[in-house]
Amino acid sequence: MFDVLIIGGGVSGMSCALVLGSAKNKSFVTDKKIGIIAHQKNSSLQEALINNGYGIAPGTLGSDLLSESIQHLSETYPHIFQIFDEKVLKIEGEFTSSVRPSSSCPEFLVITNKNTYKAKTIVVGIGSANTFAIEGLIQFVEPHKKALPEKQRIQLKNIDHKVAEGIYATGTLAGWRSQVAIAAGSGAAVATDILTLWNNGVQTHAHDSIRK
Repeated sequence: MFDVLIIGGGVSGMSCALVLGSAKNKSFVTDKKIGIIAHQKNSSLQEALINNGYGIAPGTLGSDLLSESIQHLSETYPHIFQIFDEKVLKIEGEFTSSVRPSSSCPEFLVITNKNTYKAKTIVVGIGSANTFAIEGLIQFVEPHKKALPEKQRIQLKNIDHKVAEGIYATGTLAGWRSQVAIAAGSGAAVATDILTLWNNGVQTHAHDSIRK
């Protein structure tokens, strides 16, 4: 049972995982189980050369950044469970709430080509290609509002990243333009929204400081 399961190991998905991971010492996060299906094969970053990403050395290859992000997450936040070499095929279930959190039941089943996982919240960040085919989310697909029509990109209908109760989209799949900085910010934004929910609605972020 995952409290959050992130689908996609590209920029927005890994950014979301890193921010959630960095909040591990907050009292309302210590008991949370977080996972990411770190599928990177179809990421548009695989062919990218990055010269204009804030904090990223000019000339960095997108493929290197992808592999480095996996290592970064593994070494810095090893409590985040990473799932490799699996592709999500279907999502079943819907968000349900419980008066007693301890008695809550799994809201979603995430079905891959190899396994089935239970999750309370799902974050989807697998890009905006029109080959999107996750059964259970198809009803939310619409034309991408910030991409050239001839590219035939898609996004998931959402309001401030929220597709439905318990389901978030990030990056280009949330309707943002294809920029590394935008995708990273999108994933981080969703992470802080989730942290705020875990903190009973009290606005929350995750920072480290050299003063502490």
